[in-house]
Amino acid sequence: MTIRLYSKLSAAVGLLVVSLWATQASAQVSASTPSNIASPAATEQAAVPAYRSALEGYQRYTEEKTVNWKDANDATARIGGWRAYAKEASQPQAPEGTDKSNSGVMPAKP
Repeated sequence: MTIRLYSKLSAAVGLLVVSLWATQASAQVSASTPSNIASPAATEQAAVPAYRSALEGYQRYTEEKTVNWKDANDATARIGGWRAYAKEASQPQAPEGTDKSNSGVMPAKP
C-alpha cells in the first residue's frame, strides 16, 4: 500500500516539475522575442475596429410624389391589368446595369 502511495506521489511531483519547466520555458521565449515584434496585447488592441455609429448613413424620410389614382388605374387597364404585372413578375431579373424600357407607367408601391 505504501508503494502505491509513493508512486502516485512521485507521479504528481513529476507532473508538477514538468508543468513548471514548461511555463519557465515559455517565459524565456517571450522574454527573448525581439522588440520589433508586437506584443499580443498590442495586437489585440489593433484588431478592435474603430467606432461607427449606426446612424452614420441615416437619410431623413422624404415624401414621394404620388400619382392620381384615376390615372394609375387607367394606365394599368391600358397595359393589360393585373395579368401584365403578373407576367412581369414571372420574368427573370435583368442583369445589373441594363436599362429597362420605361413605358411611362409608375410601378406599384408595396
